Amino acid sequence: LKGPREEIVYVPCIYRNTGRKKPDFLATVDVNPKSPHYCQVIHRLPMPNLGDELHHSGWNACSSCFGDATKKRNRLILPSLISSRIYVVDVGTDLRAPRLFKVVNSEDVFWKCNLGHPHTSHCLGSGEIMISTLGDPAGNGKGGFILLDGETFEIKGNWEKGDKMPPMGYDFWYQPRHNVLISTEWGIPKCLGYGFDPNDLKKGRYGRRLNVWDWTTHTYVQAIDVGEDAAPLEIRFLHNPDAAEGYVGCTISSAIHRFYKTERGDWAAEKVIQVPSKKVEGWLLPDMPGFITDILISLDDRFLYFSNWLHGDIRQYDISDTRKPKLVGQVFVGGSITKGGPVTVCRDEELQSQPDPFFIKGKRVPGGPQMIQLSLDGKRLYVTTSLYSAWDRQFYPDLVQDGSVMLQLDVDTEQGGLTVNRSFLVDFGKEPEGPCLAHEIRYPGGDCTSDIWV
Repeated sequence: LKGPREEIVYVPCIYRNTGRKKPDFLATVDVNPKSPHYCQVIHRLPMPNLGDELHHSGWNACSSCFGDATKKRNRLILPSLISSRIYVVDVGTDLRAPRLFKVVNSEDVFWKCNLGHPHTSHCLGSGEIMISTLGDPAGNGKGGFILLDGETFEIKGNWEKGDKMPPMGYDFWYQPRHNVLISTEWGIPKCLGYGFDPNDLKKGRYGRRLNVWDWTTHTYVQAIDVGEDAAPLEIRFLHNPDAAEGYVGCTISSAIHRFYKTERGDWAAEKVIQVPSKKVEGWLLPDMPGFITDILISLDDRFLYFSNWLHGDIRQYDISDTRKPKLVGQVFVGGSITKGGPVTVCRDEELQSQPDPFFIKGKRVPGGPQMIQLSLDGKRLYVTTSLYSAWDRQFYPDLVQDGSVMLQLDVDTEQGGLTVNRSFLVDFGKEPEGPCLAHEIRYPGGDCTSDIWV
């Protein structure tokens, strides 16, 4: 909370599905208002291959290694959702100009772990690195975990033990004080890899469970059902390592569930927020969900934030009472229901009229708010607009054509409230190799979504 203000951020940028035969790259973006390069990409590290679909990233060392003088947060781990390669990037030699350190080939992931489609990377207190996966090498669903050596970055094998396995995977968070790891489920990779097909709904191709693991024995012990086709994605425990609760955002059902440890010692979940669907015409389905795609909790555990990628709003909730989140901030920055677009809203439980298109610095922003990252002091919320290239192309073709953006919202940390910083815009439509899709946001030194305290 008292850490230094962020001056640069790292953002994976994707060219897959844009029609541009270029490799994905890691962008370094200057976010220091005093810098002459404010809101500019100051460095680009292209990957050596095409079609990776860089997605989420993690560190080689984190707060669970605190106090170990031999550990330094000098490597960023970049799994590739489609190619299944894992890139290790050196950010220690020059923070502002990362360089490629190692490539873990997909064949090693396939043969050593019988897994594929790696997603979330977290470091462990042991110094190892753990990466969740969506499926197996053939693209079937399989919620396993890859273990990397924290020094050599060689694959050590699977983290999970025993015969029981979840049918799908995605994100995860662990909490050693409660001997638990909980993972989530997006969908079957070979089904969602080329876009969102409504025919896949009701066929068990999207996730519906939170999967509970015994942290000590690495065994799968419990499934918590949060509803058919819920597609629970990002999961966050409260930052307080004693807390036995947190939240998960469900994309398709557009609900936030609070999960918690029961008096019996097992785990349960309850829905605490429901974003109502809107009755629409001119869209893929007659009911448009909010599509909650990213959530985070402020470092002081006071506020919960999430993005509705389709409806176009970002929300801030006061979670002082964790069972009764209270909406205190909301702002629209794009989305699929803006005035003058192809979609007509016929019935809306929340809004009196469709939002205006979002313009900033003379640019109409394509797409909707997606990945979010909060400053350590909780006063600045950064937002990017790309979800996943195949879904971007389907839902927001103008986003693929024009490129995504990064925005910044100012946060009222006293009463709650969100306002757009009108002087901040990073336009990834102006990249030298052509417009690209910017995704996750990471700070050197760690942030709200990378650190797990033990």
